[in-house]
Amino acid sequence: MKDKCGRLYRGPSERGGIRVAGLVHCGWIVLVAAGCRVGPDYEGPPEIEAPVAFAAIDDPAFVPGETDLRTWWEVFEDPMLNEIIDAAASDNLDLRIAVSKVVEARARVDIAESARSPLIALGGGSSVDSNAATSFDPRVQSSLSLQASWELDVFGRVARQVEAADAMFGAANEDRRDVQVSIFAEAANRYLSVRSLQTQLDTAERNIESQREILELTRIRERDGLASRLDVVRAEQLVASSESLVPPLRIQLNRDINTIALLVGTHPQALPFDLRTRADLPVPPAETVIGVPAELLRQRPDIRAAERRLAAQTARVGIATTALYPQFSIGGSIGTSFSSTPLSFSLGPSIRWTLFDGGAIRSQIDVEDAVLEQAVLSYEQTVLRAIEEVETSMTTFIEQRIRLESVERSASSAREAFELARGVYREGLIDFQDLLSVQMRLLEAEAQVAEASGLSSQNLVNLYKALGGGWSLEEEQASRAAHP
Repeated sequence: MKDKCGRLYRGPSERGGIRVAGLVHCGWIVLVAAGCRVGPDYEGPPEIEAPVAFAAIDDPAFVPGETDLRTWWEVFEDPMLNEIIDAAASDNLDLRIAVSKVVEARARVDIAESARSPLIALGGGSSVDSNAATSFDPRVQSSLSLQASWELDVFGRVARQVEAADAMFGAANEDRRDVQVSIFAEAANRYLSVRSLQTQLDTAERNIESQREILELTRIRERDGLASRLDVVRAEQLVASSESLVPPLRIQLNRDINTIALLVGTHPQALPFDLRTRADLPVPPAETVIGVPAELLRQRPDIRAAERRLAAQTARVGIATTALYPQFSIGGSIGTSFSSTPLSFSLGPSIRWTLFDGGAIRSQIDVEDAVLEQAVLSYEQTVLRAIEEVETSMTTFIEQRIRLESVERSASSAREAFELARGVYREGLIDFQDLLSVQMRLLEAEAQVAEASGLSSQNLVNLYKALGGGWSLEEEQASRAAHP
């Protein structure tokens, strides 16, 4: 790889067109080569071999093809979920902090760009002549000057600083998107958890009511001499045990509602949504469109942020390398001293070149080289982690749907078995222990259905999060148009 001056760079890392900067001196001819940039030029991220398709794509639940991940939550067709996401997008404080960091990064680009312009400063002052003061004839010395300086960016120090700042602006923007992806997924998961817990509470309350009916029937049978005191105590124990399951569900429900309030930037009492009123749990669609692993490189904000940081660090190697070469500038001043010379001025070039520093400059370049190597490895790790997260999320979603189907069949059978057992118990054809056993299996099966239904929906949310859903490439294009 060559820099703008035509020198070849070699170093400990060579991945995807990035070679860490070596140290080769420019000849004196570069003094007239304006725009000659030393250090490595960024040629893009490393090439990483990704699988052609995800391993779980053969499952009927997934359909290959292009998918719109920008508003993935709309697949649940739940108006309140849409409102919560909209509120989080506009009022979440973490997201607003991330937006502020983007503004900060944009201002740092402007600061770096300003170094390309001349620096002009106005100065002046006044003083009293001491001899004149002792002779009671004070004279005031006044001066006014205008100074200007302009660095000639011969070796690209300023240009590399602009490159680094611009890349970090891109990284900040991707970090904002990454926060947005996480916030939307967390808001959806908490909402789905609220609906799941409400479903679980409904199931628990129905079971408690059924158990109380059995308890009352058992007490009647005890009075009639058809059941023992042990049967009554067991029925009472089952009711109390089921009732003890309700408070933890209410605690978790309240915690989730409070978390939603935090996610939309308010307190629980000011929530604009009526989450206390119970509603059905949104269910995932029968089919989900999934793209290919290569699309992650364009969609996942964390991958895009890692790539931008890699570009910034490549520029920093160039910044460190420029310290090996002289800095040229043109300076001048014009001023006047009102008590002496009316007007004076100066104009001319200047040079600053560090000839000896004990090896500090070369060591600093070694530092930046090592950090660049870390950035390359971090990018690769981020890509591999993204693929792993998608694969894991897809497998979890598939297996949870299989589990949901199984527990639904189990609950249906347990419900039928309980109805049959309750009928024959009234007729005295089975003892209470058999009825109790059937009822407990029903309670367990229905609780599993309520929990598995919520997890199935939440696993789809986690999959969309792993895919980087929550923003679009069109948004990026609009951002680039606003900040070219």
